[in-house]
Amino acid sequence: MTKPLIIFVKSRRRSMGLTQRELADRAGVGLRFIRELEQGKTSLRLDKTNQVLALFGHRMEPVAFRMEIDDEES
Repeated sequence: MTKPLIIFVKSRRRSMGLTQRELADRAGVGLRFIRELEQGKTSLRLDKTNQVLALFGHRMEPVAFRMEIDDEES
């Protein structure tokens, strides 16, 4: 999981004065999921991640980016 997502969720949760359990209850996901999300687990369900982000008025979606080309491969 990307560090910006971890930072975003933790900071929003804390600014709302929520414990991990309270966030899990409000989002309708398990406490374990919140812990794994905030600890940076590399594989999480997108639908559950979006359930959490919806509480903050956000969601994950595809974003265009440019692949970096390694000069040594040329």
